Amino acid sequence: MAYVITHFWPGGTDEQYRATVAVAHPADGLPDGQVYHAAGPTDGGYLVVAVWNEKADFERFVSEKLMGGPPIEGGFQGAPEERTAEVANLLTA
Repeated sequence: MAYVITHFWPGGTDEQYRATVAVAHPADGLPDGQVYHAAGPTDGGYLVVAVWNEKADFERFVSEKLMGGPPIEGGFQGAPEERTAEVANLLTA
């Protein structure tokens, strides 16, 4: 079942987002298992929304790319405020 996550970094910036994505995402698209990615600045920080094929894909990405190495230079610092859910309804254009 599809899985959605939102990450909010209080005080996060576009520069930190771009540094993080440059390391965590492949240059030619999305990580394996991710089907949707949207991000942008918002009041008080930076918000990232991603939809994954399944929860296991997201967990693998976190353990291998986000937590599997040293902190990303210039990237987001610390843990984000996270919300997750099994997708009950996904509409696309």
